[in-house]
Amino acid sequence: MAAAEEGSLMSGTHTDVPSMVSAALPTPVPVGEYEQCPVTDVLRRVGDKWSILVIVLLGRRPHRFNELHRGIETISQRMLTRTLRALETDGLVHREVFPTVPPSVEYRLTPLGHSLLQPLSGLADWAVAHRGDIAAARRAAAGTPTP
Repeated sequence: MAAAEEGSLMSGTHTDVPSMVSAALPTPVPVGEYEQCPVTDVLRRVGDKWSILVIVLLGRRPHRFNELHRGIETISQRMLTRTLRALETDGLVHREVFPTVPPSVEYRLTPLGHSLLQPLSGLADWAVAHRGDIAAARRAAAGTPTP
């Protein structure tokens, strides 16, 4: 095993690392490892414009497509469809078609999707607790006086 790979959290072979904070990273971080990192992959998915909102709504209860569409202001049908398909592809959302006329479709979180709610809640709690600090830092970086 290469020295640069030895302490890397990003390599798929290093699943025993207890925390990304304590993992040694190679310097520089190889772009290939970064691109293949499961953390990078998940953050891309949940970091898009609509995924977290859809996950949170489905975490409360199953929804039909039109219910979700009406419940998310400004999302287009096309973007909701793309978001739901991506979440379904990742195994976070289950799509069930009911044999009615016309057919109806219901979306719900899978057990894997439900397991994402706790870490998302932790991130949300952190963001709310530190939003003032972040806003002050942004104002300082922009040279705007603090109110």
